[in-house]
Amino acid sequence: MASILRQIVAGPRLRHPEAGLDLCYVTDNIIATSGPSTNYPQRAYRTPLDDLVSFLDAKHGKDWAIWEFRAEGTGYPDEEVYGRIHHYPWPDHHPPPFALIPPMMGSMRNWLQGIERHDDSQSAEGKRVVVVHCKAGKGRSGTAVCSYLISQEGWKMEDALQRFTERRMRARFGAGVSIPSQLRWVRYVDRWTNQMAKKYVERPVEILELHVWGLRDGVRAAVEGFEDKGKKIKCFHLFHHSERTDVDSGQSTPQESSSSGEDSNSPKEPLSAITNSQTPSNTLPPRATTEGPIPTSEASDDTNSKRLSAFIFRPSERVILPTSDVNIDFERRSKASYKGWAMVTSVAHVWFNAFFEGGDKHDSGVFEAEWDALDGIKGTTKKGVRALERLQVVWRYPPASELEAGKPSAQEAPAQGEAIPFPQPGEPIKEDKPDDWHLHETHAENEPRVIPRNRENQPPAAHQDVSPSDNSPALGQLKRDERVDVDHKEPARETVPREESTRSSDQGQESQKADSSVDQAQAQAQAQPAGKSSDHKIQQ
Repeated sequence: MASILRQIVAGPRLRHPEAGLDLCYVTDNIIATSGPSTNYPQRAYRTPLDDLVSFLDAKHGKDWAIWEFRAEGTGYPDEEVYGRIHHYPWPDHHPPPFALIPPMMGSMRNWLQGIERHDDSQSAEGKRVVVVHCKAGKGRSGTAVCSYLISQEGWKMEDALQRFTERRMRARFGAGVSIPSQLRWVRYVDRWTNQMAKKYVERPVEILELHVWGLRDGVRAAVEGFEDKGKKIKCFHLFHHSERTDVDSGQSTPQESSSSGEDSNSPKEPLSAITNSQTPSNTLPPRATTEGPIPTSEASDDTNSKRLSAFIFRPSERVILPTSDVNIDFERRSKASYKGWAMVTSVAHVWFNAFFEGGDKHDSGVFEAEWDALDGIKGTTKKGVRALERLQVVWRYPPASELEAGKPSAQEAPAQGEAIPFPQPGEPIKEDKPDDWHLHETHAENEPRVIPRNRENQPPAAHQDVSPSDNSPALGQLKRDERVDVDHKEPARETVPREESTRSSDQGQESQKADSSVDQAQAQAQAQPAGKSSDHKIQQ
């Protein structure tokens, strides 16, 4: 029965034919597997950890080590795998903070080349292997594996992605790395390796504006980023309705666009005029767009008949993210007229890194993406009802004095940031130990939990067009406090008072009996001395 459950959960992923486990050899020295488990009920449908360790011991002796990427918790202590484990966690269904890429690639290289800091010499039993896993052994694991093949083995990006898909996925079940933002990060690694000499600078990024075309009603826009060394996602700003400016009502048609190829849907206010007053550089770099083919969508047919409306979101307060990793999140809610229930009908977001979108050469830039290129819910392409057509994100590097004083300055040079070099062979590499290896969904009620997508400190959204709750439900899910069964309200109200009235009446009768018995006893006590005195007089 457990084997059947594991096959069902593995689904489109290939299983090892010899071991019967949910793992594969991407190359001779890289193994990808799903997250193993030691406790029930996960053990019934996940790979048992003892089976995985037994397989690795039998095949590779002491020449294996694990790299895990689960921000939600490893699921087992380090001692269960002899301490041969390295932790580089980030949230599920998202790309990693790019600052994790250099040390992660360096540590994997050191181990495979026999210069890992825990063991200076390679064992004579065989060739060393790296075992990578996240939860399903697909998105996060595939991003790490493809990044290593590109940066350390000299593979082409297309070949690395194709190899991981062929080895990890069943035929006609999709790509191994399928989330658009994770694919964008693989392209970043390719540029970091082949064009930037593996140099990366982490800088704070200020979000100046969002330009959105074809925005529907009831859409919430937010700016998010990583915190806690990439283990969590934090909402840094949730746009208020008053921060939105309508710059194009969308009255004209697409045929009015110029023949020079310039987008007719651009705002009336040019980008240079919008940003020149706020950025230290008077010239913005070319717009950075999402690469690769963009899939078509049937839901966009209505956009061919009329020109799209255009909006600009300008935050009333400065929005500065501590790292160059930026996430723009969208959520659309619809309110039913007959009940007033709010339902989430659209969920989408997009990640980009400012350093790779022009930040290596310029102090500011514009990132652009289409609706079809955004990430869907839970790592899928499903985003629900179309909420917009296209967006642009205007960003810049704030000067160091602004980070300290909090006041804008257009004359000073931006902060230099922190250079994150690629580790040299044998160089000590810092890595974090997990705070708690337990999976967060198994915590007790009095212990902290991780909310969906690891978001924390999200500001209230009472200003939205449609009243939302703080914890966003999935697509089409009603808020819990509004899902009330009216038919069961009245009987529940009648039952409790009847029980209370019965108990109170019984207690009242018992108290009355007790009071009457006390009164009788007092009367007898008073009457008895009087009777004795009268008898004494008669005898006299």
